[in-house]
Amino acid sequence: MSTFFPKAKEIERKWYLVDATGIPVGRLSTIVAEVLMGKTKPSWTPFLDTGDHVVVINAEKVVLTGNKLTQKHYRRVTPQPGSMKQVRADKMMQTYPTRVIEQAVKCMLPKGPLGRQFYRKLKVYAGPNHSHQAQQPETLNIQL
Repeated sequence: MSTFFPKAKEIERKWYLVDATGIPVGRLSTIVAEVLMGKTKPSWTPFLDTGDHVVVINAEKVVLTGNKLTQKHYRRVTPQPGSMKQVRADKMMQTYPTRVIEQAVKCMLPKGPLGRQFYRKLKVYAGPNHSHQAQQPETLNIQL
């Protein structure tokens, strides 16, 4: 008996809508990363993209537990020497609330070309409006 590998034409992609209101960032990002990779499907294969698309709305209402609002820092570097930029989580939530979720999910995906392909299927919006009504996304319920 041989192992089943789904062909590219056989993979069925769905669209899911997630409302991030009141959900901790870590809990939300683990569930979203699993759906993006396709680990919730029985046809999951580690080296194939079998995942679905995920649209996250209300990113500005996501919750950081504990003292993370004041103690967590988001760091990035530019090509210039000694140019590390550091922003606290509360400032990041005020200015770019979508980046908090995007970075949390991106760090949970595999590194390399396949991880970048997974990441392209993630859409995050700060408010309740999104431009993917035509795809008719199903709601993905996240249990706390």
